[in-house]
Amino acid sequence: MKMKTKITSICATLLLAAAALNAVEPPKPRPASPEFERMKSLVGTWKGTVDIGQGPIEMVSQYRLLAGGSVLEEKVFAGTPNEMTTMFYDKDGKLALTHYCMFGNRPAMVLKSADGNSIQFAFDKACGIDVKTESHMHAMTLTFDDVDTITASCKSFMDGKEMPEKPTTLKRVKS
Repeated sequence: MKMKTKITSICATLLLAAAALNAVEPPKPRPASPEFERMKSLVGTWKGTVDIGQGPIEMVSQYRLLAGGSVLEEKVFAGTPNEMTTMFYDKDGKLALTHYCMFGNRPAMVLKSADGNSIQFAFDKACGIDVKTESHMHAMTLTFDDVDTITASCKSFMDGKEMPEKPTTLKRVKS
């Protein structure tokens, strides 16, 4: 009988603690840049066709908000050896990104420009990548063609040489 009383007491304590935690107001999010607010509209799944050197293949991009809405995560080629993650966030009030690449490096970029249709990112030298020797993504333009269509165009360097850009158009997957 004592064991049952202890278990009931522990369960009641846990329920009260959970209720108290849920009653606490979450912190108010910091104001985001207009460009980050625009990026938040990408939350969901997007599909398109891309050529990364072996001919056209299907690409799925998944976007989700993390850390109280302060970070937008993009995952491409999830569950494959080519899986990559890009994290978009505001840095000193300006949109920035860090790309976790299948090459094993982490190029960073900062907002170069933005208008009503596109956001352009430029390489951030502070990320420590040697442009002359390390293969990496160097710049990116994201164009909002319409609410359900985006086009991503990336400038990359392979063995110190700039590669031709291959724009990729993605369509929002409707649930």
